[in-house]
Amino acid sequence: MEYGNFGYQQQSWKDKIFRMNFIYLLLIFLLACVGTVTLYSAGNGNWEPWAMKHIMRFILAVILMFILALTNAQKYYKWSYGFYFISLVLLLVVEIFGHIGMGAQRWINLGLFKIQPSELMKIGIVLFLARYFSSITIQGIQSVRSLVIPAIFTLLPVSLIMLQPDLGTSLMVLFTAAIMFFAVGVQWWKFAIVGGVVGAILPVAWNFLHEYQQNRVLTFLNPERDPLGAGYHIIQSKIAFGSGGIFGKGFLHGTQTHLNFLPEKHTDFIFTMFSEEFGMLGGLAVLFANLLIIALGYVFAFRARSYFAKLTIIGLNTNYFLYVFINMAMVMGLLPVVGVPLPLISYGGTVMFSIMASFGIILCMSVNDTKIFFDEI
Repeated sequence: MEYGNFGYQQQSWKDKIFRMNFIYLLLIFLLACVGTVTLYSAGNGNWEPWAMKHIMRFILAVILMFILALTNAQKYYKWSYGFYFISLVLLLVVEIFGHIGMGAQRWINLGLFKIQPSELMKIGIVLFLARYFSSITIQGIQSVRSLVIPAIFTLLPVSLIMLQPDLGTSLMVLFTAAIMFFAVGVQWWKFAIVGGVVGAILPVAWNFLHEYQQNRVLTFLNPERDPLGAGYHIIQSKIAFGSGGIFGKGFLHGTQTHLNFLPEKHTDFIFTMFSEEFGMLGGLAVLFANLLIIALGYVFAFRARSYFAKLTIIGLNTNYFLYVFINMAMVMGLLPVVGVPLPLISYGGTVMFSIMASFGIILCMSVNDTKIFFDEI
């Protein structure tokens, strides 16, 4: 395994495009189409207010994805620390000058659009840890002292994101970093110690959660405790899922969603809406498409020759997995409601661009640093 050296020759942009995994690209476009169709239905058969904007954002995001995919892979190694610190500074700016929306201070208002620095940090922390761990030896990774720096630079953004408050995103950043620590060979006993410490402080941490965050956890344990308040979202979501049956009620015929019983049908609970109209089979098709994207991502990582590329792909792919897992588990009542959208399908600009940027970096690493997968197809 080569650490800092990517070990590839310069290729023309045409060569890079033809080396991209077209199954991977097809799945991305397919899920974006699913999102457009579902948002069209959410608008009661109208392109406004969501479906058309979703299309325009996706087109711009595709351009960004290809720009990043065609970038020299070694530049990500050079820019990794800089991108992390820019993202960290933007998180600090949010704390001071951030735009407040829905009771949270998570955005920077630039006039024409808003950016959510926590989404940039999901990429920044991956690049930072990938470069750090690719620059030290296996013996260094097994040393507790060498883990202090990456641990500090992981907890810094996690703490800032929790202050916004955004518990869901902070946990995603933390879990992504934890997977990268595990991937580089950090011993099990170190994770066990950290887990024991976290378990010990959970009762104390509970008192520092906002009231609405405590209610989400309590509602997850017993949705019927407040059926018209905190438990309303998840109860209606389960009803919509069940009413869809195996084959669904049909396009534009979802009663729970079109009668506005289901809140946030165009963002966090869009998978519920899709499943009501297209049934269990439609929901399984979306799940299978996401699983293929995730599986291909880990295949790219497995075939990577440089350590930096391998860790970068693992981190970004894990971040995407967490999006899909948390959203689907959340709307089915398997996890507390934490406000995590379903990538490529839910309405929203910042997540769309951050996910497509991640895909672009993954494609860049796979094109420059791996053998062609499915080259026989």
